[in-house]
Amino acid sequence: MPSSVIKRFAYDPQGRVLTITFVSGRVYGYQGVPADVAEGMRLAFAKGEYFNKAIRDHFIAVAVAVAGAEPPDQPPLL
Repeated sequence: MPSSVIKRFAYDPQGRVLTITFVSGRVYGYQGVPADVAEGMRLAFAKGEYFNKAIRDHFIAVAVAVAGAEPPDQPPLL
């Protein structure tokens, strides 16, 4: 089911960073996310509900960018 809040996400297992792009265009990297939590996000039917339950307020969020606002000489983040 498409999420009304989360546009896309990607996981870096080496850095343990789950990067989430929200439909608002904001992009956050959630630090120290274990692989099983990221896999839970991938498998979740309701991504927004899973995010609220297992990720939000459980991991440090670092604002990465606002989609479309990256400097022109930088490649897209996701």
